Amino acid sequence: MNATTKSIVEFKDIVTQFGPNRVHDGVSFTINQGEIYGLLGGSGAGKSTLLRQMIMLQEPASGIITVLGQKINSLSPSQIEALQLQWGVLFQFGALFSSLSVLENVSVTLKEYTKLPIEVINDIAHAKIKMVGLPPHAAYLYPSELSGGMKKRVGLARALAMDPKLLFLDEPTSGLDPASARAFDRLIIELKYMLNLTVVMVTHDLDSIEYALDRFIILHDKKVLIEGTMDDVHNSQHQALDTFFNKHKS
Repeated sequence: MNATTKSIVEFKDIVTQFGPNRVHDGVSFTINQGEIYGLLGGSGAGKSTLLRQMIMLQEPASGIITVLGQKINSLSPSQIEALQLQWGVLFQFGALFSSLSVLENVSVTLKEYTKLPIEVINDIAHAKIKMVGLPPHAAYLYPSELSGGMKKRVGLARALAMDPKLLFLDEPTSGLDPASARAFDRLIIELKYMLNLTVVMVTHDLDSIEYALDRFIILHDKKVLIEGTMDDVHNSQHQALDTFFNKHKS
C-alpha cells in the first residue's frame, strides 16, 4: 500500500456465528479507494454475509468493521442513516418493486431522502437510466417487461441514484448469458472511473474475477485463504486455490 492509498472498508478479526455454526473465524481484510474488490469463496463460505455486515444488515459476533472511516458497530441511528446514504447496493435478483415503473424504481431513494422537486428527481432518474446503458423508453416499462440483464441495470441505476462513494454488488452477473455478463463487467469498470467509485463485488464468475476485479479475498475454512490479485494466486502454491479455480471453470 503506498502513501496515497486510502482504505474505504476494513474488517478486523471478524467472527460470524449462526447458533453452533461458525462461518468466519478471524477474518481480516482491507478495501482501498477506487478499486473493484471481490469477495470470493465456495458455497457456504459466507461471501454474501460479509457484504451484509458491511451494509449493516447483519452483525458479526465479534470484531471491528470500519466503513468510510467510521466503526459501524458504534453509530447512532442518525449516523447510520447518513452513512448508508453514501453507498448503493445491487442485490442478486435486482429487488425491484414490481408495481413501480423503471423510472419510479430508480427514483425511490431520491423521493425518500431528498427534498428535490419531482421534475429534478425525474431528470436525475432518466440520467441514471441512460448511464447504465438502457434506452430512454425503458423508463416507462415495468419489471415484468424486462429481461434479466435489464433488471440488473435498473437495479444498478437505482443503486447509483444518490451518487454513492461505495457500490455493493451481490452476484451481479448470475443468471446472465456470457455476453451479457461481460457487458455488465465492462459497465462496472466504466462507472468506476467515471464516478470515482469503490466497488465491492460478491461473485463466483471466473471471467468477472479475471476481467473486472483489481483485488479480492478467497474465503476457505472460515478464514481468508488469500488476499491479493490474480498474479498473487498464480504465484501461490496453495492446493485449495487450485481446487477453487478448477471447480469454477466452465
